[in-house]
Amino acid sequence: MSPDEAVALSFAVLSDLPRIGLTERLQADDPHLLELARSLLPHASRVRTAAAKRGIHAVAWNEPQFPTALLTLSDMPPALWYRGTLDALNVPAVAIVGSRVASPIAIETATRIANDLASRGITVVSGLARGVDSAAHRGALQTGRTAAVLGSGFDHLYPAEHEPLADEIARNGIVLTEYSPDTLPLPWFFPMRNRLISGLSRAVVVIEANEKSGSLITAACALEQGREVMAVPGNVLSGRNRGAHALIRDGAKIVECADDIVEELCGSPPASGTRETALSSASSGVSDDPIVAGMDHGQAYDLDGLAAASGLDNVRLLSRLIDLELQGRIRRVGGGRFIRC
Repeated sequence: MSPDEAVALSFAVLSDLPRIGLTERLQADDPHLLELARSLLPHASRVRTAAAKRGIHAVAWNEPQFPTALLTLSDMPPALWYRGTLDALNVPAVAIVGSRVASPIAIETATRIANDLASRGITVVSGLARGVDSAAHRGALQTGRTAAVLGSGFDHLYPAEHEPLADEIARNGIVLTEYSPDTLPLPWFFPMRNRLISGLSRAVVVIEANEKSGSLITAACALEQGREVMAVPGNVLSGRNRGAHALIRDGAKIVECADDIVEELCGSPPASGTRETALSSASSGVSDDPIVAGMDHGQAYDLDGLAAASGLDNVRLLSRLIDLELQGRIRRVGGGRFIRC
């Protein structure tokens, strides 16, 4: 499958592109997917050319620039459409999600935690929704970068009043979606996009979520993907925090500040205000890293091969590979394969 064919699949309707086992089918060059992609190529090419004039680009799953963190998903998207810089996804990321009808304290908390995380070189990921999501994006923009994951195409950005916020995010971070530009913001697309919010992140932090909050879907995706789930406790009288408190009862770490998040992920809270990537440096390893040592120069290795050689499961291995990529010791060459630098 060529990258152009993979991008063309982003135009397929859901009935033609079921999500179960999609990653495996993409990697195996499934004949049905190839036939479908080739039928969509002319339309995809026209839309892609027009979108590029507006600063909207596409990256296929089998291109080196595709976010490494999404390669372990069982239903990774064939391609991503984006505005901004993919470099924003090449550093450790933490998702902050929560109520769309957020209380003032939830807005303040999301803003403060996102601001502090971004100041440490961590990308803050959220969904551009009203309430906690937009507060997290705005807080991160004050000191660093943020990534917004859409539940629609760029032609129908939702909610529309956040278009200026999306423009600001794209200037230093990234706005991305798995949906082609003309895709409407249909209700069932938003729960689906939540797996990308969690998939891009080392951890998901839930701030103010009731029992039916969509944020709990993101938390469930995080657990399935092997990511950390954390929650900010809140008022027990309002009912706004019952979902977050349920996560805490089930073992989610309690978060009161950014240090709680960083300490959970890397073992100790680094000094606030540093632009160095705290999570990366904490797990940078020594020069005789066993994963790198087991890779021959010039030979490409896929995740399954590296997992078998290292004895690590895919989630832990992927986290380690991201760190090694950031250190410049390995390089991704497409199709989810890596070579030693």
